[in-house]
Order: sequence, then structure tokens, then C-alpha cells
Amino acid sequence: MAEPFYITTAISYPNGRPHIGHAYEAIAADAIARFQRQAGRDVRFQTGTDEHGLKMVQTARDRGTSPRALADEMSGHFHAMADALDISYDRFIRTVDEDHHRASRAIWQAMADAGDLYLDRYEGWYSVRDEAFYDEKELTGEGDQRLSPQGTPVEWTTEETWFFRLSKYQQPLLDLYAANPDFIRPESRRNEVMRFVEGGLSDLSVSRTSFDWGVKVPGSDGHVMYVWVDALTNYLTGVGYPDGGDLWRFWPADLHLIGKDIVRFHAVYWPAFLMSANIAPPKSVFGHGFLLNRGEKMSKSTGNVVDPLELAEAVGVDALRYFLLRDVSFGQDGSFSQEAIAVRANADLANSFGNLAQRTLSFIAKNLGGTLPDGGRAEEGDRQLLDAIAGFAAEFRARFEALELGLALEAWIGAVFECNRYIDAQAPWTLRKTDPERMHAVLGTLVRAIHDLAILILPVVPASAAKVLDQLGAEARDHAALGRGDWYDALKASGFTLASPTPVFPRLEVPEAA
Repeated sequence: MAEPFYITTAISYPNGRPHIGHAYEAIAADAIARFQRQAGRDVRFQTGTDEHGLKMVQTARDRGTSPRALADEMSGHFHAMADALDISYDRFIRTVDEDHHRASRAIWQAMADAGDLYLDRYEGWYSVRDEAFYDEKELTGEGDQRLSPQGTPVEWTTEETWFFRLSKYQQPLLDLYAANPDFIRPESRRNEVMRFVEGGLSDLSVSRTSFDWGVKVPGSDGHVMYVWVDALTNYLTGVGYPDGGDLWRFWPADLHLIGKDIVRFHAVYWPAFLMSANIAPPKSVFGHGFLLNRGEKMSKSTGNVVDPLELAEAVGVDALRYFLLRDVSFGQDGSFSQEAIAVRANADLANSFGNLAQRTLSFIAKNLGGTLPDGGRAEEGDRQLLDAIAGFAAEFRARFEALELGLALEAWIGAVFECNRYIDAQAPWTLRKTDPERMHAVLGTLVRAIHDLAILILPVVPASAAKVLDQLGAEARDHAALGRGDWYDALKASGFTLASPTPVFPRLEVPEAA
């Protein structure tokens, strides 16, 4: 049986429509999931929406509707975004799902059985926007202008609540981080979390009585679970907890991919909850950076919030996917603009790889009647090109495995440049008249190279790379054929004829900068 690989995004809070940050996380997770499938792993990929909590209650009230009606409407927008961006999820989970409520009650009961929950009175600072409690020492500002570390307003809250003995898990968490250096990535996030935990942990309020939109606390009328207990449990719901079954083999999760602003919840609270419930923690939590619109943070007040579907409509889904993974250093903040996406897509996809494939395959269709080239007279330069591509491919895979996505794509485009240098130097259009036998060897080398380049980039631009492979015939779609020549021999033996190809990567018009 193939090795399981479980990857999740954070589930999105749907008190508003999706923004480009949601799209970025989904695209990155999808590329990783597709890459792992290519590597032969049995992948389970989960995304979805986190629909409980006070923010949903307040937003629904302001709109004159119910929390459930708001959740149904807004979750639909996130679902539609995932589908439009070619996100290959196995489950789109909603926290209103019945099996999720059951899983949340089960982990609550497990924490209670461990003696880690107790009833008391909470007084302290709470951010409605973050759905998070903060210590006095974490706040900035004074009086009514107090702000959380995320810059969000906080309010003094007093109510009866269940507490989780988070303080009990300070040392076990530090031991977890020490034993698993890759548990929190990148390194900057790991350092932040370790400093926070080393500074001392207070017990955590994990229920609310001021509203009733959420998972009901077992045996405690009037209490609903703190939204983060419920939200984090979605990762267990998705693999069949508490029933186990076949899906349970995917736990512990290999990767929780999340925004840097919620690392604490995933790297402190979540593993503590799991330790309490006697469940293994995930293997890795990766906190990616934020996207900036032309270098500026997006906000409704400045009017620079970007709808990801409108942007994808303007530049194309695969161009958007490629840019975000190529130009944003994974784990750090990055900037984007429509013109930057167009410039990058034109340079790498249209002018470099797309042009390479188009002129090679068109030449074969026109001059060889679409018949794949025979062996011809090989020279050392042919093998050198394929060896170079194999080297770039190995670097691509190593970088992708290490979540260095931008560096992986640098390796890929390096291989494309090598191919373009080769075709310009060999000039098959000249060889057609002067040395047809040599022309066949050159074209055969290029077809093999284009195939391997398309296979490599498939996780990033799935629709476009698939079109290139389709032009090369069914046998070319065998992902395991990367670096092997047998697919080519099988395709030629089948009598396959290459049709005149259509361009796969259109050149984008570069809009004037705003």
C-alpha cells in the first residue's frame, strides 16, 4: 500500500467572501498535494470553512439573517473558489457537519477524562475578530484603544467558562519542539512559538455562554465550545475520528498549511489538546506569509482588497498559480499585482516553455506529418541536455519536498532555458535541409525534454501542463515516466500522429500600473 500523506489548509472563516490570501493558501496546498501524488503517495487533502463563533453571530445579526443562513451562503463562495482555482481537495469540510460535531464532542470528552477541563470564571481581554484571548502583557495601546498583537480591537470579557489546563503542557510542548525541529516551519515561526511557550502558559478558556452558535459542550447546558477547539478538531474529523476506520491511517497529519497569524493556535493549543486526548500531534505546521497588493497590506478601508476569482478571470488560473508560487518566497510575505503576474507568465510560461513546445511540436506536425522522429544520428549534446534536465528535475523535487516552492520553480525554468539554448544551437529548421538524420535526433531529444518539463510542472499549472501532455499522446500522461524513454517508444510503436498543436500558454496583455 502506498505511503499515506495528509495535508490540510486552515479552514477559512466565512464571515465575508474569500480574498486573495485564502486563494494563495489553497493553491500552495494543492500544488504540494499534487506533487506528493506524483511521488506515489496516497494523498488526502482537506480544506473547508470554520463556521461557528461570535463573529458569525455578529455578522449575521448585522445583515438581518441567521448564523446558519450566513454560513451556508458564505461557505458556498469558498467552495466555489476552490473549484474555480483547480484545487484537488478530497474533502471540503464544514464545521456545521454532523460528523464534525460528533468529533468535537469526542475530543472534549477525552480532555475531560484526562482531568484537563475545569469550570471557573473568566475575566480578561478578548478579540472578537481573532476569536482569541490575550494576556495583558501582549497588548498595545491604552484604555479603550487596546489592541491585540494582530492589531485588532480587544474588549474586557467576564463570564463563566470551562478552562483547559494549558499550563500543564508547557514542558511537554517544549519537549515536542526539541525532539521535532521541523514541527514548526519556517524557522522564524518556530522561534516565535518557543519564546511564547518559554514565557509561561496560562490555562485557556475553552467555552462561551454569551452566544449559542457552536458545538454544545457535553453535559454543560448553556456552554458552546470556544471556536478554536471546534475548528482545530476538523483535522481529526476528516480522517474519521473518533470511529477510526480506514481513514485513520492518515493520522498524524503530515502538514498543516496555515497563515502566520494563526501559528499559535496550531503549534501550541492544538498539540496540547491532542496530548490531553492521547492522540499523536501532527508532524509539521507551516506558517506562510501574507500577500501584499503592490507592497501594501489589503484592507476594505483602502479599497485594495482583491477578489481572487476576478483576478483569475483576468490573468488565467494557471498564470495566477504559477506567479504566486514562483515569485512569493514561501514562508515570507510577498507582493503581487496584475501586471507583475502578466510579466512573469509571459516570460516563463508563454515565451520560454510555451514557445519551446509550440515551435517543436508544430515543426514535427508540419515537416514530419506528425510522426514522431526516428532515432536519427545522436550526438553527445543530446545526452548532455537530458542529463541536465534530470539534474534540474532532482533539484525541483528536493526543493518541493522541503517546501521551497519558489526555488523549485527556479530549477524548472532553468531546465527550460537549457532546452531553448539547445534548440537555438541545433537549429532543426536548418538541419531539415542539410542533415535530416541529425534533425530526427534533435527533435526526438526535444520531445522527451518537453514531456519531462510538463510532468514536472503539472502540480503547479495542472490544466496547462495536461494540455501539453495531451498533445504528446496518452502514454505521455504516465507520471512515473519522468526521465524514462519507454513512454516514447510505446507511443511511437502505437502509430500515434501528432496533430498541429495549439498554443497552451497565451501571452497576457500587461496592464499599465495603477
